[in-house]
Amino acid sequence: MSPYDPSAFPPFAVTVDLVVLTVRRHALCALVVRRGEQPFQGRWALPGGFVRGDEDLAAAAARELSEETGLYAHDPAVPGVGNGAHLEQLATYGDPKRDPRMRVVSVAHLVLAPDLPAPRAGGDANSARWAPVDEVLSADGQAGAGLAFDHERILADGVERARSKIEYSSLATAFCPPEFTVGELRRVYEAVWGVALDPRNFHRKVTGTPGFLVPAGGTTTRQGGRPAQLFRAGGATLLNPPMLRPEV
Repeated sequence: MSPYDPSAFPPFAVTVDLVVLTVRRHALCALVVRRGEQPFQGRWALPGGFVRGDEDLAAAAARELSEETGLYAHDPAVPGVGNGAHLEQLATYGDPKRDPRMRVVSVAHLVLAPDLPAPRAGGDANSARWAPVDEVLSADGQAGAGLAFDHERILADGVERARSKIEYSSLATAFCPPEFTVGELRRVYEAVWGVALDPRNFHRKVTGTPGFLVPAGGTTTRQGGRPAQLFRAGGATLLNPPMLRPEV
């Protein structure tokens, strides 16, 4: 058998792209940055960049998020980095023509966090903003309207991952502060799914699901009206029974 010859294979680069989702003003929003360099200069895109030779994928994702936006996400594989946000690997995208510069394979990551502050741009991004996902994903695809590269597809995949995972996991609590009310959690589900939920049925389901929520021992009036009980995320990672998405 002939020895392995690396030169027989074409070189390619690896990038990380970030689908950063939060709930702002009761709407599911994604972080987008305006590209300051070619290709697609001036177009909106997901934050991200090339993986360095001495870092793993999770470290690259955390670094790019910080460099381009000033935001930080927590990942157990990256000690010392975190503000409680959830980070997980989403999918890999390798269409040979997805980047006009060269063959680039992107490993996309999903970041979920509570109501995050206004981002600051950095790196090769000259501005950054939170955009309602319905606004971004409803772009008509004309020149200048959609996201750069294949980022519209990546964003759609990230949004669907979030929508499906909150059905059977406790991931919705990643959009909430450490202590939250059932009403605040319901508004997360409504924003992510894009539907209105019956408050009484929702309260019954989430408080009756073992391990989903635990009382925090206090109340709050920050939403107005009568004091509402505060909860924290329980230890359950899988919900049984699941919170099934209503049919629209």
